Amino acid sequence: MIKRKVLENGMTVVFKERKNGVVAVAFAVRFGGLNEKIEHKGIAHFIEHMLYKGTTKRSSRDISMEIERNGGELNGFTSEQATAFWCKMPARHIDVALDVLSDMVKNPLFDSSEVEKERQVIFEEMKMYRDNPRMHVFDKIKALLYKGDFSLSIIGTEESMKSNSRDRLKEFFERVYVPENMILCVSGEADFDKICEFAEKNFEKKGDKIYYPEVVESNGEEIEKRKGIDQANLVLAHHVPLGKEYESIILNALLAGGMSSRLFSEIREKRNLAYAVKGFSDNEGKFAYNGVYVGTTSENVEIVKKLILEEFEKVSEELEEVELESVKEQVLGNYFISQEDSFSVLYELLRAEIKGDVKDIEKFIDKIRAVKVEDVKTLAKLKDWSFFALVPEDNR
Repeated sequence: MIKRKVLENGMTVVFKERKNGVVAVAFAVRFGGLNEKIEHKGIAHFIEHMLYKGTTKRSSRDISMEIERNGGELNGFTSEQATAFWCKMPARHIDVALDVLSDMVKNPLFDSSEVEKERQVIFEEMKMYRDNPRMHVFDKIKALLYKGDFSLSIIGTEESMKSNSRDRLKEFFERVYVPENMILCVSGEADFDKICEFAEKNFEKKGDKIYYPEVVESNGEEIEKRKGIDQANLVLAHHVPLGKEYESIILNALLAGGMSSRLFSEIREKRNLAYAVKGFSDNEGKFAYNGVYVGTTSENVEIVKKLILEEFEKVSEELEEVELESVKEQVLGNYFISQEDSFSVLYELLRAEIKGDVKDIEKFIDKIRAVKVEDVKTLAKLKDWSFFALVPEDNR
């Protein structure tokens, strides 16, 4: 059973008990790429990096040592609607997890020299994303799916990262990292009341809720040529209406969720046009889209694109109850397997809370079961889509 409480200081505490001797703990703020304007794009991700660089009580090494020497694993992430700092460790050391993570989100140093060093690290991260064709096409498809500030990558641009000064980082941190915007999420063997007591005692009430700008949808098609690559990487993606998450999960699994999926069978097994055929969904509550990624040869890009669109059309016209029920079992089986991992449970708790209702997790099985054939067929009838391909440039 999931427990949730909004404390007097404004912080939200979410907890799911698991009797497995392990605990996963995260502090998250409701601030990510979606909240950023072009002039400071990437600042949420930059702040995430800096919070590992030391506090008024701990050095960067102290932070990692206290977690890892107690058998733990430490990490973090920035998404479109949240930035999170988490660790997973033996349940008997939950006090260490709470103490270290809370110190990170309360007392970062933002040392000037470390800010400049980390800026260079992020510039290298940008190069890594661009140089990796698969990462690059995922960034570019988002730029086609949306207009304005939200269309840009979470990591930011070279211009915005140069302008994100130490003073700006501190100003955003002080405004954003307040209990009113924070979630303390715990999954594992722990005491909910003691977790709430810790959060109430260690965080003072202050701050205002984060503002979310409007998300403006778009569509487009683009092919980019690049020297030095041998494979064409492509993505075809489409918007999903808000409130249709469970239908989109089913459609994604049906079309490109594994080796038994329609597109894997059609593109790889039947026609040998690709090695990788994978589906994906991105849904954080204020936006949602599904897509299909394929790695193929340049001469087959248009063929693969045509096959993807044809398969959407076939689903919209031919899907039957037997196939739908089979895919439901696949989705539910994958869900049960994911529950073995404490971080997976923690991540889904955070994701559901950020979307608006953490208790939705408890309804997942029933909501998947409730999806009807006509629901999926309607979603598969694409009116608009976006398409991006990165292809090798002819060097002759």
